Amino acid sequence: MDRHDFKKTFGATGPVILPVIHVLDSEQAERNIKAAIAGGCPGVFLINHDFEKEKLVPIIKEMRQAFPDIWLGVNFLAVTGKFAFPILGEMQAEGCKVDGYWADDARIDERRAVDDQPEADEIASVRASSGWTGLYIGGTAFKKQRDVDPAQYGKSARIATNYMDVVVTSGVATGHAADVSKISTFRENCGHTALGLASGITPENAEEYADAVDLFMVATGINFEGDFYNIDPDRLKHLMNLTQK
Repeated sequence: MDRHDFKKTFGATGPVILPVIHVLDSEQAERNIKAAIAGGCPGVFLINHDFEKEKLVPIIKEMRQAFPDIWLGVNFLAVTGKFAFPILGEMQAEGCKVDGYWADDARIDERRAVDDQPEADEIASVRASSGWTGLYIGGTAFKKQRDVDPAQYGKSARIATNYMDVVVTSGVATGHAADVSKISTFRENCGHTALGLASGITPENAEEYADAVDLFMVATGINFEGDFYNIDPDRLKHLMNLTQK
């Protein structure tokens, strides 16, 4: 997806900020969605960090019913679109629209030729047959996945643009900021495709990435200190003020 069209979709002047909620239960998810809305965010991601992926589905349905107009994205941890897209398609057919799906690993393989990506092609086929119509945000050179040689970051990003609406990368671990040079390489090689960043974003470092990145997927950087699960409204407000000028 063109990066400028992506921002226009959300009415954003800088990077779109979508908080990532590490879901514990429905009450905690609802409380944090309310905090995100109050802070001016257009949407959120829900992720099953502490329980099996199947338990996230009923919570997604509850949150969609409670917040029918919010942009709602999901991440089923440790699986790919082969698992997620059929579920999302079925939910959409039942009237529960999920607007975005984020996969930590989109199975881009920079070791192979650009036109020889069997796993990514298979996921694309599953997506097409699922009937789901949301945005695909796919992880490339992403934390806790297969290591990618930094010399191949550019190739990885170029391949990813053939499969994802938004290409997303990260630092080396949750809460760790990405190397600025890595993000510069991704920006250059993503061309006009939207680029997301999903770790280590804080009010203190956001401006370093704001020109290159179109989507900030942020959790610990806007949570209360030492709290993995709950948004700090003051930190979120600070980040919004820095990026939405």
